[in-house]
Amino acid sequence: MPAERRIDTSEISDAIRRLVINANLRLPDDVVAALRGALAIEESERGRNTLQMMLENAAIAGADSIPLCQDTGVAVVWLAIGQDVILGGGDLSQAVNDGVRAGYAEGYLRRSIAADPLFERRNTNDNTPAVLHTDIVPGDQVLITVFIKGGGSESVGAARVIPPAEGVEGLKKFVLETVQAAGPNPCPPIVVGIGAGGTLDKATEMAKRSLLIPLDEPNPDARLAALEQELVETINGLGFGPAGQGGRVTCLGVRITTAPSHIATLPVAVDISCYCLRRASATL
Repeated sequence: MPAERRIDTSEISDAIRRLVINANLRLPDDVVAALRGALAIEESERGRNTLQMMLENAAIAGADSIPLCQDTGVAVVWLAIGQDVILGGGDLSQAVNDGVRAGYAEGYLRRSIAADPLFERRNTNDNTPAVLHTDIVPGDQVLITVFIKGGGSESVGAARVIPPAEGVEGLKKFVLETVQAAGPNPCPPIVVGIGAGGTLDKATEMAKRSLLIPLDEPNPDARLAALEQELVETINGLGFGPAGQGGRVTCLGVRITTAPSHIATLPVAVDISCYCLRRASATL
């Protein structure tokens, strides 16, 4: 039997504090590389100027430790908890929110969470609660991933259960409809996360999790890789261009995650991110 390892929840809080700040200030290397690649092929002068400004914005944010975007979003947290880990020191959900609260205060980040979504919509004033997902995995470590999702791109996602007979063509049609309806609102060039299969809630979570996959990491399933590339080309053909200014590059990448589903259903979810794809991870 492997030895159990104890991790205090205060360590998780501290890691999340750091990750919240880091994700808001520094664009991941793969995203910067994708923007540079987009700049190399963009033919529109307005589009090229916009991409150049996006790259300059990322450089200034990192150098001067200021947010990449004024919308510092909702904190979505994934914890992959090793089954040989014992978590002590307090409530895990509270520890996660303590870390988010501390990070948003220390980083002087905008607080954007409304406690009541339907009526009073009062701000919680500390950007909590976070959206928390947990997985139990083999091992004695905890992998923490923080994803910052702004309101502009979050407002254009969609989910639907399509007839299984529609298959890949039905998925492509739904994705394209969703992206067309979003238009320039999610601040392109966008990254599109797609979840297919499972149940409707599972597909939605998979779509958002797909946005964590680095843009320079190929899909190990050749069929999905080909479908992702086809969707990138189709979306780029819409002509929205960087920041909706028109041009060749509307989409930096598409990432698809699948899961088994009921024989009578094909749940599909689409989660769109702006070019400012903010994610950071740490392992305890």
